[in-house]
Amino acid sequence: MTLSVFKESLEDTIPPQGLSPALLALWWAGRADWAAAHEIVQSNERDAECNWVHAWLHRKEGDQDNARYWYRRAGHAMGHGDIMEEWQTLVIRLLSGSGY
Repeated sequence: MTLSVFKESLEDTIPPQGLSPALLALWWAGRADWAAAHEIVQSNERDAECNWVHAWLHRKEGDQDNARYWYRRAGHAMGHGDIMEEWQTLVIRLLSGSGY
């Protein structure tokens, strides 16, 4: 799957089948459903990719302290640029390792 196909799927009411939990959370975030995305990453705290998305979600909501915690836990530097550019970067990176 490419970024453009992933973005096009946001027009659907249900996510594409076979997405990892982290990509599923990014899909819901892309549909502006922060709560659904957060619920997914919160239930997958042992998954480093979910922790990275969890960090991004808290950065998006403006909770910088919580975001820093999750970025550290995920082993990634905290993002500082455009929030939606980081969303795209996350999608691309996670798609590249998903087997899609």
